Amino acid sequence: MSRERNSVRRQRDALSEADEAAGGMAAPDTLAVEIRQLNKRYGDGFVALRDINLTIRRGEIFGLLGPNGAGKTTLINIICGIVIPSGGVALVSGFDIQRDYRETRRRIGLVPQELTNEAFETVWATLSYSRGLYGKAPDPGYLEQLLRDLSLWDKRHKRMMSLSGGMKRRVLIAKALSHEPEILFLDEPTAGVDVDLRRDMWQLVRGLRARGVTVILTTHYIEEAEEMADRIGVIRDGELILVQDKHELMRSLGSKLVTLELAEPLARLPAALEQIGVELGADGRELRYRFSTENARAGVDALLRAVQQAGLTVRDVHTSESSLEQIFVRLVGRQPGAGA
Repeated sequence: MSRERNSVRRQRDALSEADEAAGGMAAPDTLAVEIRQLNKRYGDGFVALRDINLTIRRGEIFGLLGPNGAGKTTLINIICGIVIPSGGVALVSGFDIQRDYRETRRRIGLVPQELTNEAFETVWATLSYSRGLYGKAPDPGYLEQLLRDLSLWDKRHKRMMSLSGGMKRRVLIAKALSHEPEILFLDEPTAGVDVDLRRDMWQLVRGLRARGVTVILTTHYIEEAEEMADRIGVIRDGELILVQDKHELMRSLGSKLVTLELAEPLARLPAALEQIGVELGADGRELRYRFSTENARAGVDALLRAVQQAGLTVRDVHTSESSLEQIFVRLVGRQPGAGA
């Protein structure tokens, strides 16, 4: 187990260094967010973030994953100007989040975890007011399309207090987009919502990316990040332990499992199979072999040679690949959503 953990750590570090180098070579005008040596320490001594370095490119969907308490929301809140960092630099479209706060905030839309709305205002008034706060001229046509995309058009004259929890979350998303931001932060946007909202929201996100909007999301639903994100960042105990292209991450840290169903049961595993790490099922009728996705061809060839050498007859073959969630658990040692 320790050998596997060390292997994962070495692969993880190599991937992060390669991705950081690629990000560092990007021209400044291609970066939506640039973070250097960002720290956050609270008055009681608790360190929420440690030396975060991260670049997020314009027009990409970036998935930030980590267990509860890892620092995801703190990082987002610093970039959005809600929390003051203890040290380091954070730039949004080249503007410093502290020195140029007006420029950075008008470029950002945030969908927070908590439901925070004006209870006595209508949906339409809420969006119109939010758009005006950012100095944007009225655009009823844009707001109408936004409400229609989120299935809120028929609720536009309803007061916020009369809406269900799912509808209020839809309004939060609409508010975050009301001033047409360049960068959208989605902090656990689909936690506790229905399937319809999840589907509508991801359809909207795809449309935003097509228009060049940068989307940064945190989620406990790792299958969403696996489907939607271009790159993945993993944060643990306030440290960013990995940033990598999703497909490269799946290829380099993922694994394949081949299960062979034998025509006749085995009493013990032949030496040729044992040497390459094949496991024998409890009933003696199954052989299970796991190997790196990065070396898939070599893994299959080794298995076939060992089976042939052992003189075994195979009745059926089953294959499966590790998911992003399984890779996440290997990296941080706990399930998404687990307490820190």
